[in-house]
Amino acid sequence: MESNFDFSQIDEILDRRGRTPQATIAILQDIQELYNYLPHEVFPYIAKALGIGDAKLYGVATFYKNFSLEPKGKCIIHCCDGTACHVRGSMPVLSAVRKELGLKDGQATTDDGRFTVETVACLGACGLAPVLTVDGEVHPNMTPEKVASLVADLKEKID
Repeated sequence: MESNFDFSQIDEILDRRGRTPQATIAILQDIQELYNYLPHEVFPYIAKALGIGDAKLYGVATFYKNFSLEPKGKCIIHCCDGTACHVRGSMPVLSAVRKELGLKDGQATTDDGRFTVETVACLGACGLAPVLTVDGEVHPNMTPEKVASLVADLKEKID
């Protein structure tokens, strides 16, 4: 296989999880944790190691929303758009986050690769609506005004 990609860490994951089709999801989870997404270069390599077709492996990776085929930022911001959050103003909060980070329409990850912003159907914190999570940490009762301070703090921490 011709590639400049370093597969040594992939081999460690394959050895630890087992080179069987039954380990597919666990292997993909470990790879995503390592790279913060699933690099395209790994699919043929993993498929061969597991003895399955590239298309089947790709099908698993695209079936589950948890997997990402695009690079994500170091910091992941989820904006809840469930009913409670939506009614209490999650869309203006999302717009403020996107504006503070300089994201263009359709862009999820900042150009510098530091932040990814995604919407989710529900974070299960309806009583705290509207809610953002930053790398899993809940930020309740968000307003567009609170966003500027939050993003400034995040930028300081990530530098």
